[in-house]
Amino acid sequence: MRTSIAALLTGLALVSTACTTTDAVSPAAPESLTVETPPAPLRPGLLPQQAGDASYASAAAAVQARIDQRGVKPAKNVILFIGDGMSIPTVTAARIYAGQKRGVDGESYTLTMETLPHMALSKTYSHDAQVSDSASTATAMVTGAKVNSRTLGVLKEASFGNCASTQGTEADSLFVLAEREGLATGLVSTARLTHATPAAAYAHTPSRDWEDDADMKGGEAGDCKDIARQLIEWPESDGFEVAMAGGRAQFLTVDEADPEDEGRTGGRKDGRDLAAEWVAKSPAHTYVTDKAGFDAIDFASDARVLGLFEASHMEYELDRAADTAGEPSLVELTEAAIARLSQDPDGFVLMVEAGRIDHAHHGVNAARALEETDMLDQAVAAALAMTDADDTLIIVTADHSHTMTISGYPMRGNPILGKVNAGLEGGELKGLDGKPYTTLSYASGQTGCRLEDGEPDCTREDLSDVDTTDKDFLQPSLVPMYSETHGGDDVAIFATGPGSELVSGVMEQNEIFHVMGRASGLVATE
Repeated sequence: MRTSIAALLTGLALVSTACTTTDAVSPAAPESLTVETPPAPLRPGLLPQQAGDASYASAAAAVQARIDQRGVKPAKNVILFIGDGMSIPTVTAARIYAGQKRGVDGESYTLTMETLPHMALSKTYSHDAQVSDSASTATAMVTGAKVNSRTLGVLKEASFGNCASTQGTEADSLFVLAEREGLATGLVSTARLTHATPAAAYAHTPSRDWEDDADMKGGEAGDCKDIARQLIEWPESDGFEVAMAGGRAQFLTVDEADPEDEGRTGGRKDGRDLAAEWVAKSPAHTYVTDKAGFDAIDFASDARVLGLFEASHMEYELDRAADTAGEPSLVELTEAAIARLSQDPDGFVLMVEAGRIDHAHHGVNAARALEETDMLDQAVAAALAMTDADDTLIIVTADHSHTMTISGYPMRGNPILGKVNAGLEGGELKGLDGKPYTTLSYASGQTGCRLEDGEPDCTREDLSDVDTTDKDFLQPSLVPMYSETHGGDDVAIFATGPGSELVSGVMEQNEIFHVMGRASGLVATE
């Protein structure tokens, strides 16, 4: 039963006058009881075509309940940061890593993302999987619906790999709605531009693997378009202002030499040079492939930039300096994207993905995973410095987890990439087999067993004389796999700016779309 504030204040006054103290004064209304009518949204919003989906409706209702209780402030701009595979243990380990790297106490260090005022947990399961992939989770975040794993931008009625099953199941992403409402849009990723996470913004496909036409093998591809082609042919308004990542091969033909990798060509077999098609769209459309080309662009202009800085994924941050052609960092890409998108007076929607956190985890390579996470955190700091907290909603989250764990009773200050040392006599702690062990390890991965003379050897490696802090060291894993797997645990959501007050508790992952959509006014309720 809801008691009105007036009745509550009357009750407080009656209690006050009933007191025996003669100079008692009625208490002022507590600040938490002050009700302000939330300002009108900046835009009337649109109703996406997936609004009838059950998971969409459930998430919309959950966010509406928070709006009814708390109100929502309007956001002009939205930035969604996605640390691909950035589990909560990854955030913790990256915090310690970042502090130790800077020569300060790692355990008490604070990442920028951890300073954001609102936080929640995100449930990352997909419609058909307990432990999900990046395609379904990214789709959930940008369309508001839970979908099948390995599919992009299509609802749960679509079957993996079956083109015919996608008819009528296409979902409108937040980027689609933004373009229809006249906002600027942008994508930044350290993975391929056609990879699962960025592709969720613009693609509709029953297979995340159909990145170019050569990938579309088999009889079920039908009339579906490959993902790279969908980006170039994206029909929404005037398209992306900036799209910068790796993945040149998906845009160039098999007859075109890669501009950086000698002896390598593009991957397309249909003869279409999609990079050239981008440039042909207008005099403002520009295509760059390296740091020099990137540096030459005036991002405070009307330039429309396609940046493809590697044939496949971009370099890991720990290896980027060795790239002779050079490529911008995630921080530089983020700053450039915000500078360009901010030219639009109507506002913008931007996705920034640190895609290689996931790849390093799949390779049980914690050093690179943590460095990528630290770089993402620096990109968040750059975004905060370049935007106004009163008009820009910033959300930092992950699409799914990984199986990396932090364990073993190491002493405070022990290197997070090191072997466990509890500070006791004898130094490093050892397992029952008499061998030292690392603080970080994985539940599955390539180091579970080794091949010795063609036979699996699953005895634990002796790390006594191994430098486990080296960037190329692969952490121990339990279950032998060709590649470490995703984890199914919840991930964190950090948020600030208008609409961030709707981020709290334990949320369904697809509620993130509704938070962004309602705060920006891009999503209507009916």
